[in-house]
Amino acid sequence: MHESPHAFFRTRARWSPWETAFWLCWAIAFFVPGANLALLTQVLIWGLFALSLDLLLGYRGIPSLGHAAFFGIGAYTAGYLGKFGWTEPISGLVLAALMAGLTGLATGRIVRGLHGVGLLMVTLGLNLLLYDFVHRSTALTGGDDGLQGIDIAPVLGLFRFDMFGRTGYVYVLAVVFVLFLLVRALLHSAWGLALLGARDNARRMTMLGAPVAADLTWAFGISAALAGVAGALLTQTTQFVSPEVMSFQRSADLLVVLVIGGAAMLYGGFAGALVFLVLRDLLAALNPIYWYFWIGLMLVLIVAFFRKGILPTLRSALQRRAKARAPQPVPATEVVQ
Repeated sequence: MHESPHAFFRTRARWSPWETAFWLCWAIAFFVPGANLALLTQVLIWGLFALSLDLLLGYRGIPSLGHAAFFGIGAYTAGYLGKFGWTEPISGLVLAALMAGLTGLATGRIVRGLHGVGLLMVTLGLNLLLYDFVHRSTALTGGDDGLQGIDIAPVLGLFRFDMFGRTGYVYVLAVVFVLFLLVRALLHSAWGLALLGARDNARRMTMLGAPVAADLTWAFGISAALAGVAGALLTQTTQFVSPEVMSFQRSADLLVVLVIGGAAMLYGGFAGALVFLVLRDLLAALNPIYWYFWIGLMLVLIVAFFRKGILPTLRSALQRRAKARAPQPVPATEVVQ
């Protein structure tokens, strides 16, 4: 029996053929002549970044206005390592994840008892604090000029980052795919189910004995670590980092990406990143001054017609279509005697 297409959009433990097709498309893109690998690399990085926020917002119900702080910590960690002699990229990712993850754990510990506006203010405050620090500390970070002189060694000692972005694309795709598998497995574990339960009813989960507060802290830490890896990937593939990686604008754009694609869906961030970045490039090329106006208009239209995001809306439509095509049971009164 063939699996219906809407199975692709579900968060499920069993691997779907549609998921295989999704990742194969990314692999095939490498061999397509004229493919914009630089843009596709950015989409993958943003997809991982959005997945990190979705772990908090979609799967735990915790909003954040300062996720760019963790992204920036990872980016600057990789930048400093590359600038001062630690050029091996994979270990650089590990250290970037560690630095961002520890910051996330500390943040999670602080916001344990907070809700609503108070929680938003803490995450926003962290973002603004770190942004102001890297912006003003010109001796350490280069200020608006950014951290320059970053050197990244060949991946595995064999594949040097080239100006065409081919090595960078394969490297980012491999890292994102591995981390996606880890997050997918984590969300289908007992911990992931407890996270969803706390999102729906934290008080009930506490009464059942689930460590809701500790799970929230770990969710912040894991989410921050993923964001840190995304930031490090950006630094390693561009060999440059500036305060813009920690700006509130980046946090806001991340929320837009997740709203477009759909929260609480593993692939929502990737769909949102693809739509957002492709449209951003096209609109910026057409109108470099007012392109953000059109992005805002697009967001309004998406919220109006795709209330839960693109993927959740498509999933609902496919489910309705499958239900309509399903054979209807014959009432007993219509059975021929």
